[in-house]
Amino acid sequence: MEGMEAQSSSTFAYVLKPSQLFNEDILFCIDVDAESMVEMKVTGSKGRPITRMDSIKQAILLFVHAKLAINSDHRFAFASLGKTASWLQREFSSEVDSAIAALRGLSVDGSCGNADLTQLFRVAAHEAKKSRAQNRIFRVILIYCRSSAPPQHQWPANQKLFTLDVVYLHDKPGPENCPQKVYDALVDALEHVSEYEGYIHESGQGLTRVLFRYMCVLLSHPQQRCQQDDVAIPKPLTKKLPAADSTPAEESVPVSSK
Repeated sequence: MEGMEAQSSSTFAYVLKPSQLFNEDILFCIDVDAESMVEMKVTGSKGRPITRMDSIKQAILLFVHAKLAINSDHRFAFASLGKTASWLQREFSSEVDSAIAALRGLSVDGSCGNADLTQLFRVAAHEAKKSRAQNRIFRVILIYCRSSAPPQHQWPANQKLFTLDVVYLHDKPGPENCPQKVYDALVDALEHVSEYEGYIHESGQGLTRVLFRYMCVLLSHPQQRCQQDDVAIPKPLTKKLPAADSTPAEESVPVSSK
């Protein structure tokens, strides 16, 4: 068996083959459609409404701080997505202040209709080649907010030069939107272009903590990922009861109703 060395007739020792983990160049692409200004279900200080865009900016800064704490050599750049992708900050940087400045320059572009991801993929492929020349890998994190406009793209299936992650924030299904159709289109795009295992997360709950949790999952390095179906983060916090045979018959086990 590959990766296994026999010690005896009944035991084996697993040998993990050495491999190099490359530093990442990460391009955030943030949806600037009017739906990115939908209010979340939480409020800020003094009851100030918090929009999806507010939460997205906070979540990205959380990600950048955490990623640099893991490895200070990761680098970040920023783009916006209207009808197509355009640069916000083209130079990749490991400076938090650079990320803050880029996010301050992010503004909503009104109702954009369907988004074409082709230009985003072209930019990513071009930048990925430059990253590879520096022994780095390239990743795009797309944050998409449209509930009724599936994204489109034209990209060859055999050209996979970067990894694509997606966070999809949407409204509940209704007569005027189709988040399932949009989600399916995003999955198709992810599977079409990703070099390593790409993750997609969606939420229609409008909760900031859910977005933050998804961004924490995306901290995982693409070269170290399991398949998304095998990810169980966070673990459910359920109360473990003693085994039935270890509980005295005269005692009852309280179960919290919370």
